[in-house]
Amino acid sequence: MNRLTATAAAAAVLLSFASPSFAATIFVSNEKDNTITVIDGKTLQTIKTIPVGRRPRGVVLSPDFKELFVAAGDGDIMDVIDTKTMEKSRELESGPDPELMAVDPKGEKIYIANEDDSLVTIMDIKSGDVVGEVPVGVEPEGMTVSPDNKYTVATSESTSMAHIIDNEKMKLVANVLVDSRPREAKFTADGSQVWVSSEVGGSISVIDPKTWKVIKKIRFQVPGVRPELLQPVGMEFTKDGKYVFVALGPANRVAVIDAKTFEVTNYILVGQRPWHLEFDPDGTKLYVANGLTNDMTVIDVASQKAEKSVPVGRLPWGVAVMP
Repeated sequence: MNRLTATAAAAAVLLSFASPSFAATIFVSNEKDNTITVIDGKTLQTIKTIPVGRRPRGVVLSPDFKELFVAAGDGDIMDVIDTKTMEKSRELESGPDPELMAVDPKGEKIYIANEDDSLVTIMDIKSGDVVGEVPVGVEPEGMTVSPDNKYTVATSESTSMAHIIDNEKMKLVANVLVDSRPREAKFTADGSQVWVSSEVGGSISVIDPKTWKVIKKIRFQVPGVRPELLQPVGMEFTKDGKYVFVALGPANRVAVIDAKTFEVTNYILVGQRPWHLEFDPDGTKLYVANGLTNDMTVIDVASQKAEKSVPVGRLPWGVAVMP
């Protein structure tokens, strides 16, 4: 090997280390088809369609990525998919009408919003045993566990509140009034804030966990779009925590918010009625489930532009991404 060839080879090796490639697997729940569409993150081709219980909505992966939990609302169960075999491995008795779930950082417990019973069911993941039930407001939906595993926040659509659960005591310790029909809650990575999206209220409430008080409300405005169509639902923070991407439902857009200034910096046109969204492992792409166009929009995060539409099943709702 001559000197020029050796130099080129060394540069290629360095480049490969500097730009790691992630082969993500994307899971999309299809509410009307009772299926999970499994997509290869590299080719964006469907590699499998997995039958699940009736009306699947929330999907969440275990921290070790070995299992995918699927809330089958009309089946009153939670299906568990083995991510190695891509087959349903078991069913968990989730309680009535599960919608969204959150897994604790250790992967030991899962917190389930039971919409019809106004309860949060706390389940041991390994055994499937219910270890606690916490009464909350009417129609609970959004669920998030704090990074330190001390608290879980549940949102109730009809009560317009975020309910704070002490995880050790499995008891309600605070209720925070937000705007109408809160849909999702998310802790920041450092646990210093909780963000709650209110669909009908058209806002996001930022809550301080030290006081459980709302410190900021963020609203949206798009020229030519009626205010009542700006309905925030799913939210995701970028890997560096600088921005929050928010699905705006009937507005057919994803909003981009500066997480430090709380200013809306961009609106990205996607498919019809985006529900939930998730980043790929390296944070360069965002996958958005569009409920009324039966597709998934792929957004390039750096340019903040939609670059591809990928067909999925009917009424896609939730998204989970596995590295």
